[in-house]
Amino acid sequence: MMRSMYSAVSGLKTHQTRMDVIGNNIANVNTVAFKSSSVTFSDILYQTTSNASGANATTGTGGVNAKQIGLGTTAAATKVSITSAGASETTGNPFDIRLTDKNSTNFFIVNNGSENVFTRSGSFYVDGSGNLCMSSTGYTVMGWQVDETTGEIRKDTVSALRIMQEKNLTSAPEATTQATIAGVLDENDADVKSDAGKVMNLNFYDNLGYQYTAKFAIKATAKDGEYTVELTSILDSNNKNITEGFTQAQMKEIFGNTDTTSTIASYSSALPGCGYTFNPKTGELTKDGVPATVVQINKDGKLADGSGKTIKDVFGVSDGNLKNIQNSVQANNTDYEFKDVKNADGTHSYQVVKKSATNLLKFNTEDGKFSSIGGGTDKSVELNLNTTSLNANGNFQNINVDFSQCLNYGNGGKTTIGADAGATDGTTGKGRKLGAMTGIFIDTSGRIYGTYDNGNTELLGQIAVAQFSNASGLEKVGESCYRTTLNSGEFDGIGVEISADGSSMTTGELEMSNVDLSSEFTSMITTQRGFQANSRVITTSDTLLEELVNLKR
Repeated sequence: MMRSMYSAVSGLKTHQTRMDVIGNNIANVNTVAFKSSSVTFSDILYQTTSNASGANATTGTGGVNAKQIGLGTTAAATKVSITSAGASETTGNPFDIRLTDKNSTNFFIVNNGSENVFTRSGSFYVDGSGNLCMSSTGYTVMGWQVDETTGEIRKDTVSALRIMQEKNLTSAPEATTQATIAGVLDENDADVKSDAGKVMNLNFYDNLGYQYTAKFAIKATAKDGEYTVELTSILDSNNKNITEGFTQAQMKEIFGNTDTTSTIASYSSALPGCGYTFNPKTGELTKDGVPATVVQINKDGKLADGSGKTIKDVFGVSDGNLKNIQNSVQANNTDYEFKDVKNADGTHSYQVVKKSATNLLKFNTEDGKFSSIGGGTDKSVELNLNTTSLNANGNFQNINVDFSQCLNYGNGGKTTIGADAGATDGTTGKGRKLGAMTGIFIDTSGRIYGTYDNGNTELLGQIAVAQFSNASGLEKVGESCYRTTLNSGEFDGIGVEISADGSSMTTGELEMSNVDLSSEFTSMITTQRGFQANSRVITTSDTLLEELVNLKR
């Protein structure tokens, strides 16, 4: 009877242990990445009252089994269902990561300040120092860093992933090196026929990421299928012309290989009543009443007779052309001139003449397809920004401007030609401004990328995982974390890439607890009944002992 009582007591203790485990499982039913546990019972020592004996050939009797009385039960093991994945829960948080694998053998590596521990809980955030950390504990997430030389992941010893730091909060700018001109050039477009031409803007970046606008004028020539392309100015981001005051030679150095002279206006007589007479036969300008005196005209358009009058007063030259002429004199160039020109019939006229540094754009007159730019068979010309006059600070790169995508045909008088930074493939040479980080995302292999407002995407690091041959041998340390044991195998300090075994990481999701409430409640009922039965054994044994004691009376 004493044996039965002690056996029942061991049963009570063991069932209490099982109840403790069940209670813990149920308490953590909503704990992220919690792994449920279960208790395995085993019987303990037996009291042998009679040993087993073999068969006796002499007496003809058979063998007898040993007589043993069990002495109770004990909790043999507490098993963790670590390889059973919990359900996924969508959070939408880009730093919530679920390990997607079949056997749940992959673990995030986190550091608690003194050692590396392991977890399936992928609820992360970026702390004030820029480190990727566990939300619940602040443990730093470990992974591989980017090699600053190659820009690729260096898969050596894992270290804390500091994904936001001063050096990666911005993305380096990139100078524009290529541009594409595309669209329809309509010879009947009024702008194309005008003196100013059809204006086309090219936005580009320098080495520091500052944006500029190069303005081009496309003009029709007297020859069908041929047009001139002239760089008129380059504006900075404040709309200031950085080529203001440049000579024709300086503009030609930047863009243009053909000097084009065009007549803006022609005058064969002086204005009535202006006090001067122009003789087209001789090309002489004389003052009325003083016919023997030839009046010279200065380069700035003023008369040299001290009268203070200008070619506007005498010939009716417009304010705009007069200003252009005066500006050319101040800039010490001959972009605009007022000069005496001898015509084919021998007569003379005064003309406002414009000289430009241009490139000649040619099209096939039969089908309107692009032929060449700048002479020969070239499909592109160089915008030479890296010139001494313009690039004193070394901020500019030359831009190869491709015209091969242009067409020339009637389009209802509307020209659609335009300029875009970048090559025709749309992937190279575009240039970028200095970028500021706008976001971070993590791909399925654990690679962490920063996105920037200049369109760049840069690799910041990679989350590594640990794998164990016996993941069930890991030891729980709380906070959904585990520590290695002799039975689990040691961590090599390097880790593996999750995609190595076909697994992946899914962002915006978390792995929840794998606790099955239906199973836990079933186990709770059987545990309760086991406890109840063992309690009845104790009370019954006590009753029997009481009867024995009463026999003495």
